[in-house]
Amino acid sequence: MNDPTADIGTPPPTGRMLRRGATRRCPVCGQGGLFHRWFVMTERCPRCGLVFERIEGHWIGAIGINTIVSFGVLAIVLVAGLALTIPDVPAVRLLVVNLTVGIATPSLFQPFSRTLWTAIDIAMRPLDAHEVDWTQVG
Repeated sequence: MNDPTADIGTPPPTGRMLRRGATRRCPVCGQGGLFHRWFVMTERCPRCGLVFERIEGHWIGAIGINTIVSFGVLAIVLVAGLALTIPDVPAVRLLVVNLTVGIATPSLFQPFSRTLWTAIDIAMRPLDAHEVDWTQVG
């Protein structure tokens, strides 16, 4: 496995990798079950051997994606809450809902952002032959 002299296989199309990443699967082979618990991800894919943290600081991108999605959801909830309640805006209720969304969204989206970021990273920085066991990629 992971022979550096082996020929590199054909990586999946970017769209497929993004779909796999968005569903908490390995972007390369589609293997699921990458998380031991909600926040604890395996170091490498059990099927193709891809090491998910490809470079030091790899997860900064996942944090960025999580932040963007979380702020987007929070903005939508805030604007919708204001639009639905004007002119009598229930400030305390709106604050409680937005605090809940602001805390829950990043926690719920965290594993998705990690696999999605790995897919984006592979699309931007293609795999080297030694990063994946190409016999396991279908």
